[in-house]
Amino acid sequence: MSDAQTATVTRVLDEFLAAHDPTEIDPIEFRGLRYDHGLAWVHFTEGFGGLDVRPELQRVVESRLREAGAAPADPATFFQALAGPTILTHGTDEQKNRFLRPMFTGEHRWCQLFSEPGAGSDFAGLAARAVRDGDEWVVNGQKVWNTLAHIADWGMLVTRTDPDVPKHKGMTYFAIDMHSRGVEVRPLRQITGEAEFNEVYLTDAHIPDDQRIGDVGEGWRVSMTTLMNERTAIGGGGPSTAGSGPIAEALKIWNELPPEARSEVGRDRLMGLYVRSEALRLTNQRASQARRSGNPGPEGSVAKLAYAELNKAVFEFCIDVSGPSGQVGFDYTFRRPEDLSVDGASIGIRHAFLRVRANSIEGGTSEIMRNILGEQVLGLPGEPRVDKEIPWIDVPRS
Repeated sequence: MSDAQTATVTRVLDEFLAAHDPTEIDPIEFRGLRYDHGLAWVHFTEGFGGLDVRPELQRVVESRLREAGAAPADPATFFQALAGPTILTHGTDEQKNRFLRPMFTGEHRWCQLFSEPGAGSDFAGLAARAVRDGDEWVVNGQKVWNTLAHIADWGMLVTRTDPDVPKHKGMTYFAIDMHSRGVEVRPLRQITGEAEFNEVYLTDAHIPDDQRIGDVGEGWRVSMTTLMNERTAIGGGGPSTAGSGPIAEALKIWNELPPEARSEVGRDRLMGLYVRSEALRLTNQRASQARRSGNPGPEGSVAKLAYAELNKAVFEFCIDVSGPSGQVGFDYTFRRPEDLSVDGASIGIRHAFLRVRANSIEGGTSEIMRNILGEQVLGLPGEPRVDKEIPWIDVPRS
């Protein structure tokens, strides 16, 4: 691809790598220099980590930097892909200057504080209350399924600020310091033995108004930027080259089986999974090339749904063909991970088989993804919503 934007990225990369050898610079310092040169998120605005070019050119940046010896991003910084576009789109310049650079370098880790015990799939039904007190907001409530909140410095928090208007209109979005007084993080142990997820209790937690992202009452609109980027980030985390990703584990296990254990039924099942993996990879590639901004639409839900269901099917296959050995040898010891494990294959197929159960829940359940695709992509009639236009406080609750 030869055009002005590609030439700009190539020129900046050439100049940057000529002046900064990634093998001789601390990774955090190197990522800070990347941000300063517009090579953090190339589609972001100049001055805020970007070059105002097409988002697919980020692949050029990442490829060149890996070839030069740059360390890969810490998996625990996954949430920068959610918080970054949200702050760029809805934040003030002061907030962009304050949050974006340390977010990208990994000096500040982020988590997401959206779901609640009574408002998971019905996110707009959330009840965590924020009440204004001068230049601050006082927050009380509970959040749940908060990935890596135990190591986070900042959280993306959505609250109820006006209970007397319909539920989608009374929400406000904040950046909250996770070390603030009144913020308590408790572990949620998973079937893997890990407590990667958490529940967060907010008890008279004070948030300065200058940490509010977007206008008061605009929390739904701001949060949609976060959620659409989350679904694209999860779905886009699928295979990057033919035969890579989770399907590679299935191929490895199959090829290690003795010939008499490779049934025609198993071979047919494996090839079906391989075809699905390739279809997902090519769909993601096409979607990336078609996207022209950092705020994806509902098409991100396609990849997210396909990725979640494919992961489960692949690791079910791996366990099935492994026979009795696939049922033993897993350590369920309680532990608090420091990194994000989306498919878990790096820890082994037994761990992955259990961990990928969460893929069809986190970032929006597969059922919700199907609703979004039906209504926003296929144009099918929406489900009846009897509480959409009445004040949140008047909505019946169990």
